[in-house]
Amino acid sequence: MKVRFGVAVGAGAEPEQFAGIVDELEAAGVDSLWLPELVYSKAVDPVVGMSFALSRTSRLKVGTSVTILPGRHPVLVAKQLATLAALAPKRVLPVFGLRPAQAAEHDLFPVPEGQRAKVFDESLRLLRSALDDDEVNFAGEFFTVAGTGIGVRPSRPLDIWLGGSAPAALRRIGRLADGWLGSFLTPAEAGRARETIQTAADEAGREIEADHFGISVFLAEDGIPEQRTAAIRARRPDVDPSELVATSWPELHRLLDGYIEAGLTKFVVSTSSTRPYDEFIDRFVAELIPRQN
Repeated sequence: MKVRFGVAVGAGAEPEQFAGIVDELEAAGVDSLWLPELVYSKAVDPVVGMSFALSRTSRLKVGTSVTILPGRHPVLVAKQLATLAALAPKRVLPVFGLRPAQAAEHDLFPVPEGQRAKVFDESLRLLRSALDDDEVNFAGEFFTVAGTGIGVRPSRPLDIWLGGSAPAALRRIGRLADGWLGSFLTPAEAGRARETIQTAADEAGREIEADHFGISVFLAEDGIPEQRTAAIRARRPDVDPSELVATSWPELHRLLDGYIEAGLTKFVVSTSSTRPYDEFIDRFVAELIPRQN
């Protein structure tokens, strides 16, 4: 199975820094760049950032980690992805989530009250149809599309990955997605989540490739920031934040060893360091690219 490491940039990478980061990652041979959806921040918008990064590189893959699907029309999302995939084949890595990480942004992705999970399921089915079929005929509870299509479609099917760790989210991945990008889980928990996804896929008569299981990993060389600690405790009050965050490169390697043993092979690494970002990229290349296969 292919073990790969990518770099995530969030609110710490402002627009004026973004081009330099993209160029450094491309020049260094880093596998992928990942952009979270953080609307109320200085972070680059994920779709705009993907477009920009893909346009100035020839090898770097670019993904979202994660962007929100419920609250957007799936056909419009399919059009964006298909366009990007036509312009940069094999380098577009979409990962979708159920709801924003920041509660203040929930109203930006409106869905009928209490229906977000159902909207997500239906959105994924329509998104897939729009990406795969020349003519889309879809009649659901929330969306109806009759006898039309988005025109240009990817030359090869796009893999649609999902985030999430709740049991319902993991079952959704098994039923509807091509891969998983988890977060805020220990290696043991991630291994159990992978098994839940595979069981749901088996029950749905589907197969998820063995190397389509990944996780976001956070490196905090200067200590775990208070904001990150608060976010972890809000989502995982039962786990000490130190179990989910590496505070040194050796600790990161030990954490990665646990995830790999649990069957995960794709890793999105972010940092909170106040040091120059090019120093992080240089260390990332030295520490992690040799671990790829």
